[in-house]
Amino acid sequence: MDFKDIKELIRVFDKSELNKLKVKEGEFEISMQRGFESGVTTVTTSAPVAQSTFASAPVVTTSVVAEAVSAPKSGEVINSPMVGTYYSSPSPESPSFVEVGSTVKKGQTLCILEAMKIMNEVEAEFDCKILEILVKDGSPVEYDMPIFVVEKL
Repeated sequence: MDFKDIKELIRVFDKSELNKLKVKEGEFEISMQRGFESGVTTVTTSAPVAQSTFASAPVVTTSVVAEAVSAPKSGEVINSPMVGTYYSSPSPESPSFVEVGSTVKKGQTLCILEAMKIMNEVEAEFDCKILEILVKDGSPVEYDMPIFVVEKL
């Protein structure tokens, strides 16, 4: 199972109503469990590292925590264009770019996604009204993860 398959599995799990999932494929194993109290999904994987000719492969364990996102009730969804950290404003003391109820014009900045110490502005692709903000400030986001629910104007 490659990284793309794992991302898709996490995305499908987050959108499902399952509380636990465990998949085993050869030496690869992944288990996911949704936190009942915290609304957090914990993913643990175990996979062998590439074998060398002199030693057997050790097992590496990786944990990924992704905030569970509830399905939007109505409207269009704006998804994250990249993996990064979500920031609602340019600095901690500045006001948010948008809030629930804000009317946004095409090209207006919605948020900043920090990836590898680079601040990337996410701009609106169309005129819209913000109905819901699905991500908390400072939270990690994945590629194609829903971050805003909007109504096109």
